[in-house]
Amino acid sequence: MLRIVSLIASASEIVSALELSRFQVGRSHECDFPPEILTLPICTAPSFPTDGSSAEIDQRVKQRIANALSVYEVSRDILDALQPTHVITQTQCRVCAVSLEDVERALTGWVSSRPKLIALEPNALADVWSDIRRVAASCGVAERGEHVVADLQGKMQGISERACASGRRPKVACIEWHEPLMAAGNWVPELVEMAGAVNLFGEAGEHSPWMNWQQLMDADPDVIITMPCGFDLDRTGAEMYWLTDRTEWRNLRAVQTGQVYLADGNQYFNRPGPRLVESLQILAEILHPEAFAPAHEGAAWRGHVKLAA
Repeated sequence: MLRIVSLIASASEIVSALELSRFQVGRSHECDFPPEILTLPICTAPSFPTDGSSAEIDQRVKQRIANALSVYEVSRDILDALQPTHVITQTQCRVCAVSLEDVERALTGWVSSRPKLIALEPNALADVWSDIRRVAASCGVAERGEHVVADLQGKMQGISERACASGRRPKVACIEWHEPLMAAGNWVPELVEMAGAVNLFGEAGEHSPWMNWQQLMDADPDVIITMPCGFDLDRTGAEMYWLTDRTEWRNLRAVQTGQVYLADGNQYFNRPGPRLVESLQILAEILHPEAFAPAHEGAAWRGHVKLAA
């Protein structure tokens, strides 16, 4: 019988979409959806404090990587006790989730069940679909994987067609980290284009790039959407001072016209799994309010307070 351990949040959501959650026996400390997995044993932990400001977290992560230290820790004892048949991790970003190297170290000589290691490699939307198929095939439900992918793609196509029908193509800057500034890359540029807008920073299929304030000023976006990796709406709002305290902030078109939005990057945009459909829906709601009801407003996104005159 299947015994699945997911060490990345998006993988738990893929397992759920494939109707395999009843076979999941363990999770990472970041796996929090669907709710029924919250009672499962936690197999990982961050190797540094995750509280503090954007700048402090950035420095801690950079220091760990510079010293060739793991950003996350995997519990070998818990993994062995769970006796998994499949362990799912990723190779996309060693900062975002437990890396392939972390898991391989934990598995070597410790996990007696000799589980199959599934390494997801999401860089662009096409890779997300491939990852869903990879998990499905490895778990013996390949046909179900095809159905899931087709359903998600169909939903995205429907949203995109409605969004693009407006004829407006606002220039959008998606910000993935506040201090230092980082733009959203990988699949986010694709989502922005599908939402009928022009993506200003970051390239589809490429890692999120660092940027500077002069680049942001020169581009002068029509809309700014901030979606810090790992932050929910409240924490994103609490970190907005890194942007709003800059003298350049007030001169941006998006700020002056009240087109600045906060999005839950942790639950949506930074998880390369089934809820990228909801991420696209969020973009459509923000960018084309005349065509989309604000179904996710308040829970997944909200507008930033308009600049006072």
